[in-house]
Amino acid sequence: MTRDAVVAGAAVRAAWESSRILAPETSNTQREQARRLVQEVMDTHGNGEVARGSVFLAGVLAAYLTRDAGSPGAIDPLEDLIPTVIRKLSAFETADPAQAPMASGVLTAAVLGQDAVAWRDQYGPVPPTEALNHTFVIWLLSDLLDFSLEKPGAADEIMQETFASIATEEGTTS
Repeated sequence: MTRDAVVAGAAVRAAWESSRILAPETSNTQREQARRLVQEVMDTHGNGEVARGSVFLAGVLAAYLTRDAGSPGAIDPLEDLIPTVIRKLSAFETADPAQAPMASGVLTAAVLGQDAVAWRDQYGPVPPTEALNHTFVIWLLSDLLDFSLEKPGAADEIMQETFASIATEEGTTS
């Protein structure tokens, strides 16, 4: 297994756990466990890798939510999803409005079928204020996914599939 694959898997899981801290249904014990995991990954691999994991997850969730675009009743990514998420992002007191265009760009890249991480990487390292915005976006998208599927926990299930896929890729790169 390559070092890059291990870092990517840990960073994506830490990014997910960061967003779960925001969920009202997360218990204090779960929040503390998530904080410890995120801190451990940041200490080991750096904040930048966790930030890239956040970009990856925002892309995965946006692409999943818009997979049926064009079908009757489907979410229109450019008219509905992105404007709604960016508007709701501004409701978070600690979200940096100056970083909203980059969050919008990540979402746009994802719904247009591009690699969101590769798209974001072309602009250099992700600053902490932008990374925090991506964490809020992940939470908003996962909440929307649960709501749209009328199934609490649906986003968690999709993330478990994503983690399993990453683990499989990590195993094949050994």
